[in-house]
Amino acid sequence: MALNTSADAPLPVGEVSRLIGGWIDRLGAVWVEGQITQLSRRPGAGVVFLTLRDPSYDISVSVTCYRQVFEAVADVVSEGARVVVLAKPEWYAPRGQLSLRATEIKPVGVGELLARLEQLKKSLASEGLFAADRKKALPFLPQLIGLVCGRASAAERDVLENARHRWPAVRFEVRNVPVQGVHAVPQVVQAVKELDALDAVDVIIVARGGGSVEDLLPFSDEQLVRAVAACRTPVVSAIGHEPDNPLLDFVADLRASTPTDAAKKVVPDVGEEYERVRLLRDRARRSVQSFIDREERGLAHALARPSIEDPHRMVDERADQVAALLDRGRRTLGHLLDRADSELTHTHARVVALSPAATLQRGYAVLQKADGHVVRDPDEVVAGEALRARVAEGEFTVRVDA
Repeated sequence: MALNTSADAPLPVGEVSRLIGGWIDRLGAVWVEGQITQLSRRPGAGVVFLTLRDPSYDISVSVTCYRQVFEAVADVVSEGARVVVLAKPEWYAPRGQLSLRATEIKPVGVGELLARLEQLKKSLASEGLFAADRKKALPFLPQLIGLVCGRASAAERDVLENARHRWPAVRFEVRNVPVQGVHAVPQVVQAVKELDALDAVDVIIVARGGGSVEDLLPFSDEQLVRAVAACRTPVVSAIGHEPDNPLLDFVADLRASTPTDAAKKVVPDVGEEYERVRLLRDRARRSVQSFIDREERGLAHALARPSIEDPHRMVDERADQVAALLDRGRRTLGHLLDRADSELTHTHARVVALSPAATLQRGYAVLQKADGHVVRDPDEVVAGEALRARVAEGEFTVRVDA
């Protein structure tokens, strides 16, 4: 319930602390899981103090318990161990501190951790975070590689030395972070996000040497898995632990068995590439030479053909045929013309012989009336009618006698 306060009517600190304590007292006991980061067991003290931390987030809470509660698990619980505690939240009003009063502590066994990881793996897989179609291809020759690893670790040395041995010009952007313990997850996540934000980084390697299942738990954390899944830069998981695969291996774009293997898979070997280039160059040279030889043989075969070797031979062979055909054509045309001339002469003679002019030449005359009508019958004329007589050399007028 909200309190009615103002600048003129504030609550004293003690009252606020008392109210907070009252609200917290209403909470019942809860089971809480975390990792022990600090453990204080003072000799002779009846209370044990420890700090319980969430490995995935930068959040811690103080826990107190009676010595006999802790002594029940003292042989198997130490700093860095994961535990589950049954505790009731308590508010210490004088200092304004929240703590948990534990009444039972249970260590989280390896089998239980693996079972939880398997359940988390199935949940993330159902979301598609491990799908093959989400994985990005690595660049052939990365210019700048982001490396997330422990400071001065063997994993860092293996990646740097092997990569530079394979390709001396390769460059690295290194982020040294804790790779186990309570601070590992947030710092690894932050390092991955920082490298992913750099446009110059072509690929990110998250590397760590081998270790126990508990040591590798940060690389199965859900927060880290989702951060890697959200990266736009290809991520390589190089966690050197073969029997069990942390969840990072499944979400990464490429899994390497060891940091050394990661360097070999990310960076090409300059000697191998030189040899590959040489082989390809020789192969290309042989292909070109084979093509040239094949074309030369084809050209030589074409040049050996009679039509190419003596191109005028065909023309010369056809010249006599053309001349013979031309002479034959001339003769045929001459015969046709002579025959046509003879027929024309005969036809002309017949036409001349049958023409009226030829009849007139033989002494005949044509009588025509004044209107040009030819007289064919004596009954067509009358006495005294003037007619025109046409003869071979001209015409004259005649008059009909009775």
